[in-house]
Amino acid sequence: MSNEYEITIKQQKGRIDKVLADIIPDKTRSAIQLWIKDGYVLVNDEAVKTNYKVQSGDEIKITEPELQELDVVAENIPLEIVYQDQDVVVINKPQGMVVHPSAGHPNGTLVNALLYHIHDLSGINGKIRPGIVHRIDKDTSGLLMVAKNDLAHEKLAAQLKDKTSIREYVALVHGVIPHEKGTIDAPLGRSKVDRKKQDIVDGGRDAVTHFRVLERFKDFTLVSLTLETGRTHQIRVHMKYIGYPVAGDPVYGPRKTLPGNGQFLHAKKLGFKHPKNNEMMVFEKEIPEIFEETLNKLRNISE
Repeated sequence: MSNEYEITIKQQKGRIDKVLADIIPDKTRSAIQLWIKDGYVLVNDEAVKTNYKVQSGDEIKITEPELQELDVVAENIPLEIVYQDQDVVVINKPQGMVVHPSAGHPNGTLVNALLYHIHDLSGINGKIRPGIVHRIDKDTSGLLMVAKNDLAHEKLAAQLKDKTSIREYVALVHGVIPHEKGTIDAPLGRSKVDRKKQDIVDGGRDAVTHFRVLERFKDFTLVSLTLETGRTHQIRVHMKYIGYPVAGDPVYGPRKTLPGNGQFLHAKKLGFKHPKNNEMMVFEKEIPEIFEETLNKLRNISE
């Protein structure tokens, strides 16, 4: 059932989208803007634009549109839910799992699993779907956050944009890095040679990765990486750019590499302020078993 609101403007001033977002705090401004554009908001029985300035005495009627079911099948796929409350979920994604369904991966994705395991998902852009705030690649394992309502989605996404969230990765890379730490500041964009790849390009989007050496082996280095930005394939492209590609990377790494289930890249640490109470929350998840086994083999070789 859709909700209906009838509001009389008394002393409120400003744009209608901002005023309504203040009056209905559990709805985001972006959602209200969509309602206005689609004609679900009437002022004195007439449709208005999002920049309409409310006036004293305005009678506003809102008919909240019913959410449409997402055309994705819920699947009983095992999920490691690290944390869950009414607003946010933290998942430890296994290596090999795609986050969103696509033409090449219509099922078996994290979204298919979330639709099965979590039944109070948010309505994003008018559709019932899990609010994936950020993604990690199919062959990257580790922590990611999911918003369970629009307000949480907006606040968590803002933290990513403002660079106030914590995202730390662990990677095993080809080559022995001689220095202890460094920063890669190189703009990323779609490759001009292969449109399926990302590359360092003039005029690309700002991308900054900080790295720190954790352990050195014969021909390989284990590094900790902290992201300032979250561009597609950022770590993989940046490490290739400085000459130390991620081991096992089937796209940006060398053909001769370590056996495994994809790149040796793991989202180990995730931190953010809770969208409701603003409390800082930090989660950590150790590397997968195959990653740890590979490190032990390298340690034995290096001895």
